[in-house]
Amino acid sequence: MSEQREVPVGQRRVVIVGAGMAGVQTAVALREQGFGGPVTLIGAEPHQPYDRPPLSKAVLLGKAEGSAFEVDFESLGVELRLGREVTGLRVEAHELDTAQGPVPYDVLVLATGAEPLHLPGASGIPGVHLLRTLDDAQRLRPVLAEQHDIVVVGAGWIGAEFATAARDAGCAVTVVEAADRPLAGALPAEVAAPMTAWYEESGAVLHTGARVQAIEEGAVLLSDGTRVPAGAVVVGIGARPATAWLAGSGIELGPDGAVVADASLRTSAPDVYAVGDCASFPSARYGARLLVHHWDNALQGPRAVASNVIGTQPAVYDPVPYFWSEQFGRFVQYAGHHGSADRLVWRGDPATPAWSVCWLRDGVLVAVLAVGRPRDLAQGRKLIEAGAVLDAEKAADASVPLKSAMVK
Repeated sequence: MSEQREVPVGQRRVVIVGAGMAGVQTAVALREQGFGGPVTLIGAEPHQPYDRPPLSKAVLLGKAEGSAFEVDFESLGVELRLGREVTGLRVEAHELDTAQGPVPYDVLVLATGAEPLHLPGASGIPGVHLLRTLDDAQRLRPVLAEQHDIVVVGAGWIGAEFATAARDAGCAVTVVEAADRPLAGALPAEVAAPMTAWYEESGAVLHTGARVQAIEEGAVLLSDGTRVPAGAVVVGIGARPATAWLAGSGIELGPDGAVVADASLRTSAPDVYAVGDCASFPSARYGARLLVHHWDNALQGPRAVASNVIGTQPAVYDPVPYFWSEQFGRFVQYAGHHGSADRLVWRGDPATPAWSVCWLRDGVLVAVLAVGRPRDLAQGRKLIEAGAVLDAEKAADASVPLKSAMVK
């Protein structure tokens, strides 16, 4: 992986591409860790940098106008260049290409995040929306306020959160999902299956195994011939790393489009780091390369990047991934990575409002999903970090604190 070129640490020009959580927190972490050199933060959107989770909640429902970060960039000595799209990277010249001209750097941090997948054939059709940016949320606010019949395409995390907000606003909601269950790409069938009932309980209609044949103004046509009326359509079928602009730059990209970073979040090019939704990293903890599209990753990764840019306390980035989702009156939390697990342990009845699931590998806790059981999540996360072995029978007793199931 890359090495920094010979420029004194205090004089390096650090340029960060991407003004979301990962980019902003990288700038903040650099200053908190004592970096005194010039820092420039470039964002494609014209808005003051903002947090994304409130977009599908308070901002969408009109309870907040925005979610700008409470960061005083001027006092931090961070230069903001907003409304500027970066179009290319020339690593040998240590320069970025933008419509306003080249931007030189000594150290570059890629924090461009992810972009939503588009539904084929839906572009340009009136009433079809995505929910990723502040502008997206603001366009959708009047749709909810006017209580349109809404079709949500995709029953993943974002689809469920939007459906929740739309039902809260009094809209009739139909969710269509190509897989046979919600969250098919994120959770095993037996864990995701109980979540199907949440839709009906909320008053939303869920169609699984339903593929969109076409979208026309006022309706969504499914492959089985069903015609679903739609005053508006919201597409939430996933996201991919926003890295297309790096084509031909020499930066190694994985098959998923993510920037391939090493354990220090360095890329294949000299003096270039990558963090957040746009980057994958190797996890020794899980023996796999991880691509984590969640808020906590964009919060934690920048601290490692800052340490490695400054070089005084080099850091290896190998977190226990964590995320949460608020949907249908439930608080869902997940920590870890269950891909290599060989045993699933239930804690509680999934037909009740509060339950959790533990994944074990050779007895070691590797992941936990908690629905309405935040204590399980908090304890489980610490146990995962410690590499703790659990007694599966004790872990299956929901009345026993999860930490008490640890084999001493």
